[in-house]
Amino acid sequence: WHANVQLDGRELPQWEDSIKRLPGRFVIDHIGKYLEPVTAEQEAFKSLLRLLDTGRCWVKLAAAYETSKTGAPKYEDVSRLARMLVKHAPERMLWASNWPHPSAPRDRMPDDADLLDLLLDWAPEEAVRRKILVDNPAELYGL
Repeated sequence: WHANVQLDGRELPQWEDSIKRLPGRFVIDHIGKYLEPVTAEQEAFKSLLRLLDTGRCWVKLAAAYETSKTGAPKYEDVSRLARMLVKHAPERMLWASNWPHPSAPRDRMPDDADLLDLLLDWAPEEAVRRKILVDNPAELYGL
């Protein structure tokens, strides 16, 4: 089993110790779900990296559209963080579409194929994409 953690990523530093005490593995959803843009230098992002470093944390690369201020099709502000996460811990990344996109406005519904294409940018190496799409989920979910 694992716990799925979803909160405003800007609050990760205040929850980090509690999350680390969870008895098992945990997944941080939505690329950290930073409801306002953060940079790699901010404590909120560093906290996510420290959680990854525990070896019990996975990050779900999903729903970039939820928190992006730059918007489709590249969601560059959130994509910047996704690329750094993939580089930091490719063995702890998962991908998800977030279908049926419950928080997306009906007039701006994301295209799942376009969201999957973002992974080509976030993880340009085929071996890393295989980890994210096949090997990592198999390990986490016991497939």
